[in-house]
Amino acid sequence: VKPATVLVLGVGVAGLQALATAKRLGGRATGYDVRPEVADQVRSVGAQWLDLGIDAAGEGGYARELTEAERAQQQQALEDAIKGFDVVITTALVPGRPAPRLVTAAAVEGMKPGSVVVDLAGETGGNCELTEPGQTVVKHGVTICSPLNLPATMPEHASELYSKNISA
Repeated sequence: VKPATVLVLGVGVAGLQALATAKRLGGRATGYDVRPEVADQVRSVGAQWLDLGIDAAGEGGYARELTEAERAQQQQALEDAIKGFDVVITTALVPGRPAPRLVTAAAVEGMKPGSVVVDLAGETGGNCELTEPGQTVVKHGVTICSPLNLPATMPEHASELYSKNISA
């Protein structure tokens, strides 16, 4: 059986965990972020780094908003790259702004039937153009999931994590 290929867009806490989990489950994981300084973190969990040549590191370790030229370059490069993956997990957020659209309808259309997009940015509009926040839909043979308020689905663990963080 051929291992699944997984692309994670947005390599913060959730993205790194998604990469590590994909690797543990035997997948071939690749991470992408507009902040090139996280490439070492991606490699540290055994994943590959997708370099699109865009540097949009902002203040406080967050990404800044891309210029129009950077956005066009990113969209085209991602559209080309996404076609080769079985699973795309998106976690990209810009504080105080709607989620950046990283996965276009054309990119989804180019994916193999049976592929999956998991959009974890649904609460702020989603990273995928075809996302319907809170819903699981099938478009062009690709399943697109966008769960909302994930901590509410595991309140005991969320409460434990929160309490450990504030008491640390």
